[in-house]
Amino acid sequence: MSNAPAGHSSPSRIALVTGATGFIGGHLVTRLVREGWQVHTVIRSGSHLPSAPEFMRVIAHTHDGTTEGMIRLMAEAKPLVVFHLASLFLSQHEARDVEPLILSNVLFGGQLLEAMMVNGVNQIVNTGTSWQHYNNEDYNPVCLYAATKQAFEDILAYYTEATAIRAVTLQLFDTYGPDDPRPKLFHLLGKTARSLEEFAMSPGEQLIDIVYIDDVIDAYLCAADELGGMPAGHRVHAVSSGKPLPLRELVSVYESVLGVKLPIAWGKRTYRPREVMVTWNRGSSLAGWHPKVSLAQGIQRTCK
Repeated sequence: MSNAPAGHSSPSRIALVTGATGFIGGHLVTRLVREGWQVHTVIRSGSHLPSAPEFMRVIAHTHDGTTEGMIRLMAEAKPLVVFHLASLFLSQHEARDVEPLILSNVLFGGQLLEAMMVNGVNQIVNTGTSWQHYNNEDYNPVCLYAATKQAFEDILAYYTEATAIRAVTLQLFDTYGPDDPRPKLFHLLGKTARSLEEFAMSPGEQLIDIVYIDDVIDAYLCAADELGGMPAGHRVHAVSSGKPLPLRELVSVYESVLGVKLPIAWGKRTYRPREVMVTWNRGSSLAGWHPKVSLAQGIQRTCK
């Protein structure tokens, strides 16, 4: 089922975006609309798109959870390219999380690929994670979430080998930006700066590779451009700042930019199981992309 604005024009560039209600997906949709794309989104029953003006021009399709339903909505959208960002992220899981992780990160994506094949939609930009590379290994999942992302890439390998679908996967590191609702580092540091209450943290030796949201969205658009020139196959690229910092140094930069001294209790928390101490640095670069926003600039924009 779709919700199409009356009198909507049909430009030549049509995108279907999953995960549009998330932080990165929402920014991608906004950027695509501003650049003249006709944007369709896949949402679950009961979900609602943001109220930003750009989303008034988006055509929302509600997925009923079935493969047949996905095939129907893909036929309605007829996109040039699919941007697949929908996922369930859990850094650590409990037994009750196994089914939701597989449903969200494996089954949903498999339905998406089948619907693409049936409808002759042959381009997809997929979202992976650097957490597929614990200890900087080619494949060693940090957690079950990372394993499900790899499982989907293995399914994607079949579709790119056996059908006309071609894919680019962007394996993301940490991301940040203004109005980020996720309980990420800068969100927590901001709360600490306002409350001045002691904030217990690990010893802070782990490396953090963090990329500003505008640069992340640039990477998705570069990946779409790359797809247009690919004859076949599946390429994987790392969306890295290239300048990972120990957590302690990252917090120090935050304090310097904002002119604050935070009451951090370093070492009061232990490292979590399979803490990522060394970031993955073996990933392929995305042609035509490099981060433009420095860490200091990004912090200023995020915290203004």
